[in-house]
Amino acid sequence: MVDSIKRVAVLGSTGSIGRQTLDVIRALPQRFRVVGLAAGKNLGLLAEQIKEFKPELIGCPPENDDIERLRSLVDIKNNLVSLDEIAASAEVDITVIATSGKAGLKPALAALQASKNIALANKESLVSAGEIITGEAKKSGARILPVDSEHSAIWQCLSGEKQEAAHIILTASGGPFRQFSLEQLAEVTVAQALQHPSWQMGKKVTIDSATPMIKGLEVIEAHWLSSMPYDRIDVVVHPQSIIHSMVEFIDGSIKAQLSYPDMRLPIQYALSYPERLPNPQLPRIDWGLVKSLDFEPPDYDKFPCLRLAIEAGKKGGTYPAVLCAADEVAVELFLDGRIRFADIAGVVERTLEQHRTISNPSLEEIEAADIWARETLLKAASGVK
Repeated sequence: MVDSIKRVAVLGSTGSIGRQTLDVIRALPQRFRVVGLAAGKNLGLLAEQIKEFKPELIGCPPENDDIERLRSLVDIKNNLVSLDEIAASAEVDITVIATSGKAGLKPALAALQASKNIALANKESLVSAGEIITGEAKKSGARILPVDSEHSAIWQCLSGEKQEAAHIILTASGGPFRQFSLEQLAEVTVAQALQHPSWQMGKKVTIDSATPMIKGLEVIEAHWLSSMPYDRIDVVVHPQSIIHSMVEFIDGSIKAQLSYPDMRLPIQYALSYPERLPNPQLPRIDWGLVKSLDFEPPDYDKFPCLRLAIEAGKKGGTYPAVLCAADEVAVELFLDGRIRFADIAGVVERTLEQHRTISNPSLEEIEAADIWARETLLKAASGVK
């Protein structure tokens, strides 16, 4: 058993995953200590977190105009550094990458290049630059510990197996609109889309779950994390969200990881690996209340974002980076009331159709594709309404 206290940095500490990570650390102070915190927008909450955890390292994007406001809220002395510096710091044992969008890519690379393990919750970094991220991990020997419940489930199912899996089966809740008609989807409001039936998440991830772009991104993540070909990764809708994913082996046996739908469990496992730690604050499944475990195939016609993401992953190159950037802008436009829910897939698809991919892209080429996608989608969306 490991007795030392693990030093943790949380990038994106004011977001949903970041806050739940701090909940885990609060529950297990004898095992974890916060040494780094970073956030980009909610500086009031960041100030409160700094006062509570007293981290040695504090990160805030240099373009943020409110840094002086943060200094007025809490004494941060001279320990304000970049996210990359936090992730690669000798003071950090593991960094939780919980930032949203492209902001997680460079810190993830910085940590891996410094041979630091990362607990990865940021989908876009692995989706956009999967070959670069996984290549750096192999080169340095650092580990990418998945925080997503689905990828944590796959990781746990593969643990101890000597032979490769035959298939990966990602489960999806189906989101709040699983039983909606096309006519109903055309009238979906922002308030409706933010009401997820199973999980408590940030706005971007909640909308991605409703579209459900998120599951397509997870297919791409699964490909990179497990080296599984796309034609051996399946998606199945499981409304109860109790089975978090499954792995089928060559003899037909299937292993599944089941737990109450609470993100703190996969977060804790990523932090505590290779141990499992008791935490009385984590809920358990009451099997007397579980009446059924249901499964159904996803509807690719009604929810084209899933198809678009899988196709982009299969094409590779800079397509996944364009997908992530276009989706991020489209979700922002929907949340701002500038496009309808049903328009998200359309504007993303038109952006992908205009893209000329670059095979085996460098980090600079991925960043350029990201910028191109954002500009192109905004032009395409301007004529939607």
